Amino acid sequence: MTSVKSRAGFIWAAVIAVGLSGCAGAPKEVPLESLTAEEIYKRGELALETGRKPDSAIRYFSEVERLYPYSEWAKRSLIMQAFSQHKAKNYEDARASAQRYLDLYPAEEDAAYAQYLLALSYYDQIDEVGRDQGLTFQALQGMREVIEQYPDSEYARSSILKFDLAFDHLAAKEMEIGRYYLKKGQYTAAINRFRVVVEDFQTTTHTAEALHRLVESYLALGLTAEAQTAGAILGHNYQSSPFYDDSFRLLKGRGLSMEAQGESWLSNVYRQVIQGKWL
Repeated sequence: MTSVKSRAGFIWAAVIAVGLSGCAGAPKEVPLESLTAEEIYKRGELALETGRKPDSAIRYFSEVERLYPYSEWAKRSLIMQAFSQHKAKNYEDARASAQRYLDLYPAEEDAAYAQYLLALSYYDQIDEVGRDQGLTFQALQGMREVIEQYPDSEYARSSILKFDLAFDHLAAKEMEIGRYYLKKGQYTAAINRFRVVVEDFQTTTHTAEALHRLVESYLALGLTAEAQTAGAILGHNYQSSPFYDDSFRLLKGRGLSMEAQGESWLSNVYRQVIQGKWL
């Protein structure tokens, strides 16, 4: 038997589902034109707080802007509109609203949040390595603008974290392609990808593996000096990494050591490491 408490919850959920005026016997919702800007705005807030779909909130906040375009409530509604659109995963609309807020109110306190929402709308679309990396670049640019323009805001710290994660994501893409080429025996193409990680993404979590894959690739091509130099960099910076152990055994099995040899782009990296100018 349904308890009084659960039945009451069911009835309340039904009320919310059909809207404040949608229940049988309930009065119809008055036209929004007859309400004040504050009243419409608070209806938008209520739509978010009660767990309804963000589309309802978007409607209310949009109407505040339309009916009271020069009011303080219109300004508040615009940033809430961007938030609601982002919550609804309408990312392009969220970006447009956030950008409009920045254009209209660049000096307001919520400008930092608008910039953060704009960047977040790109970041939240980065859901897998295989996707178009253009979104990742856009997210990086947006997060950097938050960090540089609003360094003291509460969103700067979150932006730094997300910037690092997005940066790591780009390195992961390079590694994915490099591994593919390595598996296919296309060693030069693989080396080019791993080199990008070592030179351009050295602060990410993928550098140790990139160095190990360079050892594998160069050994496959018979370029032992380059393989040893990659191993030397790996040994200098990542002795605790399992990739260090793999490269050590691989080189030792060929009678080679983890020592810099010859002159190559890796030799330059090695010298920078020893001089403390790299990583």
